[in-house]
Amino acid sequence: MNLKYINRELSWLDFNARVLQEASNKEVPILERLRFIGIFSNNLDEFFQVRYATVKRIADAKTSIKNNEENIAAKKLLADITSKVINLQTESSLILESIEKSLKKENIVFINENEVLESHKEFLKDYFIKKISPALVTVILSNNKLHDFKDNKAFLIANIKLIDNSIFYALVEIPRNISRFVVLPKNDNKQYIMLIDDIIRYHLDIVFSFFNYSNIEANMLKITRDADFDIDDIDLSKSYVKKILEYVNKRKRSNPVRLVYDKNISTSTLNYLIKKIKITSYDSLIPGGKYHHRSDYMNFPDLGRSDLLYPKEKSLDIKDLKIESNLLDQISEKDFLMYTPYHSFSYLVSILRQSAIDPSVKSIKITLYRLSKKSNVISSLINAAKNGKKVLVQIELQARFDEENNIKVSQQLKEAGVDLIFGVKGLKVHSKICLIERFKGNKKRFYGFVSTGNFNESTAKIYSDFTLFTSNQKILKELQKVFDFLKANYKIYDYKHLIVSPHQTYSKLFKLIDNEISNVKKGLKGQIIFKLNSFTSYKLVDKLYEASKSGVKIKLLIRGICCLIPAKIGLSENIEVKSVVDKYLEHSRVYVFENAGDIKVFISSADLMTRNIEKRVEVACPIYQDNLKEQILKTLSISDNDNVKTRKINQSVQNEFISNPKIAIRSQWDTYTYFKNNLD
Repeated sequence: MNLKYINRELSWLDFNARVLQEASNKEVPILERLRFIGIFSNNLDEFFQVRYATVKRIADAKTSIKNNEENIAAKKLLADITSKVINLQTESSLILESIEKSLKKENIVFINENEVLESHKEFLKDYFIKKISPALVTVILSNNKLHDFKDNKAFLIANIKLIDNSIFYALVEIPRNISRFVVLPKNDNKQYIMLIDDIIRYHLDIVFSFFNYSNIEANMLKITRDADFDIDDIDLSKSYVKKILEYVNKRKRSNPVRLVYDKNISTSTLNYLIKKIKITSYDSLIPGGKYHHRSDYMNFPDLGRSDLLYPKEKSLDIKDLKIESNLLDQISEKDFLMYTPYHSFSYLVSILRQSAIDPSVKSIKITLYRLSKKSNVISSLINAAKNGKKVLVQIELQARFDEENNIKVSQQLKEAGVDLIFGVKGLKVHSKICLIERFKGNKKRFYGFVSTGNFNESTAKIYSDFTLFTSNQKILKELQKVFDFLKANYKIYDYKHLIVSPHQTYSKLFKLIDNEISNVKKGLKGQIIFKLNSFTSYKLVDKLYEASKSGVKIKLLIRGICCLIPAKIGLSENIEVKSVVDKYLEHSRVYVFENAGDIKVFISSADLMTRNIEKRVEVACPIYQDNLKEQILKTLSISDNDNVKTRKINQSVQNEFISNPKIAIRSQWDTYTYFKNNLD
C-alpha cells in the first residue's frame, strides 16, 4: 500500500510507547520510572476519552452509502488500537513488577492485603477507620435500579456470597481525596507501602459487617467515558458559564468507551457489569492487572529518597535581567528570552507583580488557558485591578479537563473588577500573550510577552517553553490587534510580523516554505526546522513533501504525533523526524526558515494540527534580536544532536534510539549547561 500519512491515533500510541520506554529504562532513577508509569497511564486515559471516543462514534454510526467506507475504516482502526493498547498495558504491568522488585532491593516494599505484618495491623485498622472509611462510597447494586457510574473512576466490585448461597454485588469507590499510597511504619529498616485499594480489601469485613456472608471477592475496574463534545451542541439560550458546566456534567455521564478490568475477575461478575454499565462494544474491554488508575503513580511520594530521583537543578537566572530591579525598564532597553524550566518562571510573575503596583502602568491584557491551582499569575492580576489598573483577561473555559478550575478563577477575577472575555464562538483561544500599557510622561509605550506554553507555575517546572519579553512596538501593536479581535470577532486584521490563526497561518507558512523552495532552485541552501508537540495537518505535510522533493532539507523535532512519513523514496528523502522524551516534557513550538542565510525564527503557541490552524486563536511571534535567535537555534542544535534520549520516527520501525557511544549528548542536560555557562 502506498501510504502518504501515518495514522494519527496509532502515531499517538507510538508516542506513549516512548513514555513507557522511560519507565522501563534502568538508567532512569527508580522513583522517576514509577512516575513515567503514571504519565503513561494518564496519557492513555485522555486518549480514550477523546481520540478513541471520536473514532468509536464514527464506527458506531448508522451506515449509509456516504459513510460506509469511513465506517469500515473506523472499525478496523478501533481493532488496531485495542490490540496495540492491550500489548502496551501488558508491557506496562511487567515493567511495574520489575520496578517493584528493584525497589525491594532499596528496602522499599509494596505489600498487599495478604502480606500484612502483625506489627502493621493496628496502624492499618486505625488508618482505615479514621481516614479511609469516612471517605468511602459503597453502593449496593440492584437489578431493578439504575446506578450512577458517572465520571472516570476506579472501583472495587465486590461479589458477596451470603450464607444462604444468594449473591449480591456492591461497588466500592476508591477515594480520590486521599493519597493512593500509604506509607506504613518502618520495620527492620524496610519502608513498607500499601495501596488504599488493598487496605480496603483488608477491611471488607468492616465494610460489609451488616451482612451474614460466607465469602467476598473484590476486583478492580475502571471506566473511561467519552469526553469529546462540541460545546455548540449545548442549548445556546443559556449563559456561557452554565453551558460549560452542563458540558462538564454531560461528560461525566457520557457513553463509556473503555472498561479496564482485573483479568482474574469471574465471568459472571464481568458480564453483570457489562450489562449494568451498558458497554456496547467488546473493543472497549481491556483486561488488566489487579490495580488500575495508575496515573496516581505520577504523585508517588518521595519517601525522603532523593538518591532515587533525578537531581534537582536550581532554576537559572536570565542573563543580564535583574529580577530585583524594575523589569519593564530593563525590557525597554532590549528583549529577553525565558526558557523554562531551565530559567525561573518567577520572571514572568514578577513582571505582572511589578506592573500591578507601577503607577505608570495603566492596563494589562492577557490570555489564559491552563492555570496552576494556586496561581500567582491570578493573584498579580487581581492585585493590579485593586490598584485601579484596567485588567482584561481572556480565559478559555473550554480548556479540556480544566473547565471547572477556569470557571472558579473567572469568578474570582470578576469579583476583583477584572474585565473578562470568554472566547470566540467556534474557536478556542490557545494563544499565550500579554500586553502591558505604560505611560512615561504623556508618551504611551507597550510592553509584553509571548510564550509557547501556559502561564502556569506548576507545569513551568516540568514543561520546556520559550517566552519572549519584549518592548518591540511593532510586535506589541499587533498583539493589540489580537486582543481587539478577541473583543470584536468581526474585525479581521492583517499582521506583518505575527502569524495568527485561524486567518493567516496556512498562507504565511506556505509562503515561507515556498521561499525555501525558490532559494533551492536558485542554487541556495534551503532548510526548515520545526519543533512541535504534534504534526497532523495533511495540508502542511503535503507542503513539506513538496519542499523535500525540491531539495529543501527538513528537520522535524516532534515529541508526540507525527502523520508525516520521513525518508520515503520519491516523497520525503530530505525529511528527518526525531523525538526526545526525557525528564522534562518537550513543549515548545518553534519554526525556523533558512531564508538564504538571513534565518527567520518564530516561537508559537500552535502545533501544526488542523484544529490549531483552523479552529483556534494562536500566535506565532518572530524573534528579531540576534542573541535571542542564536539561543533558540543553539537549543535546537543540541536537541538535534541528542543521542541518549532521541528516537527515530518513521513508517516501519518505531522508537529506535539514536546512539553514539563515543560522545553522549543528552539534550536536556546539555541545554541546562549551555544556559548556565551563558551566565558567565
